[in-house]
Amino acid sequence: MAATSLLSNRQEEELRLAILDYLHSAGLQSSYAALRQEAGVADFVADGNQKYSGLLEKKWTSVIRLQKKIMDLETQIAQLQAELQAAPPRKRQGAGGGGPGSGGADLLPRTPEKHRLSGHRSPVTKVAFHPVYSVVATASEDATVKIWDYETGGFERTVKGHTRAVHDVDFHPNGNLMVTGSADLSVKLWDVDNDYVCVRTLFGHDHSVSAVAFSPNGDYILSASRDKTIRLWETATGYATKTIQGHEDWVRDVVWSEDGMFAASGSNDQSVIVWDASTWTEVAQLRGHTHVVEAVAFAPSAVAPYITKLAAQASIKTQPVMGGSPIYVASGSRDKIVVIWDVVSSQAIFSFAGHENWIRDLCFFASSPYLVTVSDDKTLRVWDLTTGKTIKAYEAHTHFVTSVAVHHTQGVVATGSVDQSCKLWFCA
Repeated sequence: MAATSLLSNRQEEELRLAILDYLHSAGLQSSYAALRQEAGVADFVADGNQKYSGLLEKKWTSVIRLQKKIMDLETQIAQLQAELQAAPPRKRQGAGGGGPGSGGADLLPRTPEKHRLSGHRSPVTKVAFHPVYSVVATASEDATVKIWDYETGGFERTVKGHTRAVHDVDFHPNGNLMVTGSADLSVKLWDVDNDYVCVRTLFGHDHSVSAVAFSPNGDYILSASRDKTIRLWETATGYATKTIQGHEDWVRDVVWSEDGMFAASGSNDQSVIVWDASTWTEVAQLRGHTHVVEAVAFAPSAVAPYITKLAAQASIKTQPVMGGSPIYVASGSRDKIVVIWDVVSSQAIFSFAGHENWIRDLCFFASSPYLVTVSDDKTLRVWDLTTGKTIKAYEAHTHFVTSVAVHHTQGVVATGSVDQSCKLWFCA
């Protein structure tokens, strides 16, 4: 009885061809001829130019590298377990003791930065963490994306394909795809597990693509553009299923809510629009900024209660979605102000002032009451959502700071800058 293969038919065929290529290149002609006949691929030509040429060696090298990394991680785990067993018991924090919001210094980025990643030839425009691997991606005006190991600071590869500045980068929730948006008017999808090969290029925008974002389930992509529109794309097919209009000027940023029910966009028209993701109609148009809105972000559900308390301190009554909790959106603007909005009531709950130049990007911590912002004043700021005040300001870069990302599970913050570098800040 034949054994059941774990590989698909396509994978089996590619494996056979890769083995044939290896046998031919290694000069094992008898084995090569025998396998070619038994596999039924008599027309196979080993000319070194096929996609499977050298594939076996590459895969073997990758396996060895992963085995080494696993062994290193197992050693680190054993060391940490030994340290934990030897450590004195830690006091449990009670209702009044030193958690986030009552100090929370153990969750803040440490100085100096852990790693400084340099290699781009133009400003870094965006940074993004991979959801599974210890990887951070940096997009740049040099038309490339670079991939780094954020734990070691090691460079892994340069992803090329765009012909002009790459403005944004995002990873699929399961980590198998990467999406980028560029000034060359295109959106590109890259296969993370296949050496970041470009698997699809999406055209449709009439001007520079400013932002891209996968939906929480990964089925869709949103792209924002200088052509004043937002486009909705199917990830699987690359089809543009919707062109979303509502802004009167360049759409700078677009993001999904945590549950995928809403999206928010910021624009040169100084507004933030929140969209119902089932109908793509406007839920709210939030106005109050006096300059370009550079960045928007939904508050995670774990952080929303802190904002509700902050609103109560300001005597503002928030309104929940029918049968649910309030929805909060943060926006950062060139007016140097960050505003937290209650979507349902369309009112501004709180404004954060402290930056001395344009605010370029912002991001919430996943479960702590902190908001991080970066600015053309070259700083990174951490704001306490329980008080509305700056906890700490960092002189982050030697030039404008363009982007910031917070890892959703690990205590790592990444910043990108016009100084052509990305810095990694570990929290402690």
